[in-house]
Amino acid sequence: MRLRVIDFGLVPALRSQAVFHGIARTITRDSDPVLVMSSPSEPYVCVGMHQQIDREVDEEYCRQNNLPIYRRHVGGGAVYLDRDQYFTQFIFPSSKAPKRAEKLYPLFIEPVIRTYHDLGINAQFRPANDIHVNGRKIGGTGAASIDDATVMAGSFMFDFDTATMARCLKVPSEKFRDKLRTTLDDYMTTMVRELEKTPDRHELRKKFLAHCADVLNVTPQMSEASADEMAAIEKAEIELADPEWTYLQGRKFVEMGVKISAGTHLTESAHKAPGGLIRVHLLNNGGRIDDLMIAGDFTCLPPDGIDRLAAGLKGVELREGELANAIEKAMNGLEIEMPGISASDLETAILGAVQPSE
Repeated sequence: MRLRVIDFGLVPALRSQAVFHGIARTITRDSDPVLVMSSPSEPYVCVGMHQQIDREVDEEYCRQNNLPIYRRHVGGGAVYLDRDQYFTQFIFPSSKAPKRAEKLYPLFIEPVIRTYHDLGINAQFRPANDIHVNGRKIGGTGAASIDDATVMAGSFMFDFDTATMARCLKVPSEKFRDKLRTTLDDYMTTMVRELEKTPDRHELRKKFLAHCADVLNVTPQMSEASADEMAAIEKAEIELADPEWTYLQGRKFVEMGVKISAGTHLTESAHKAPGGLIRVHLLNNGGRIDDLMIAGDFTCLPPDGIDRLAAGLKGVELREGELANAIEKAMNGLEIEMPGISASDLETAILGAVQPSE
């Protein structure tokens, strides 16, 4: 099977996201899989599919420092990105990719790990979707379904600006921000930290493609984006820059809030699960779910599954055990995958929003 490899090189911040979003929209069942590679020519902040920007990002700092904020169609957390990250985005027809996330992540992460090994970096896969070096994170990955395509996004970490990352995130105090910076320095590593000399990007790509061929059983061939793909990329740029998309989760929250009436209470909670932070906004009416919004830095496949799950739980009694059973049944029926997030985790997050007096 041929793997088309399109290396866009340095591109504007918005295009670095739009290239894989756009090409994914052109994929059909019979398409060759595509590997897109790029780096942003200027820095920006990228938030996960299900995150609330006002809870995760210091928007004022970003405005003052000309850092645009874009929402991607892939799960995970808010991250500061710049030219020191070399993005890798596999775009496969869904029919040619593993169906389950527990098989998807290890398969597409393996070529990255082998490439790091070639460079002398002791990288290891850490479930559900991270790459670690001697206990420090050197990269995370995210998966998404976009139309008929399965997307697996990751990067090679040449360097990482922990100071700016800590500044971009919303935190309760400056003391907490200082602790966040120290934590990032302790928890993360990069090629700059691990190697005396970082590799040339062309050589790194050559090693990476050789491992892609071996692990994925494909024949990588350098390619260029077609006219149709470029048109789709340009359309994706417009969609990703639309404030209606960027502030999607905030709009949902406002829509929930206006529904409050006598006997209905809007409350919130957060729960940290192995697969990420879960944020819940709950409209509780008489001990049952009247409306529900679930956000956070987790991965959900398909991406709209979390909203369909929340809608399907309306009317369910807010009782331990009964709620988890309803969540499990709904997730199975909707064929939802949330790596590292169980029905019990979701129940804990939702019940955490129930006021004690209720």
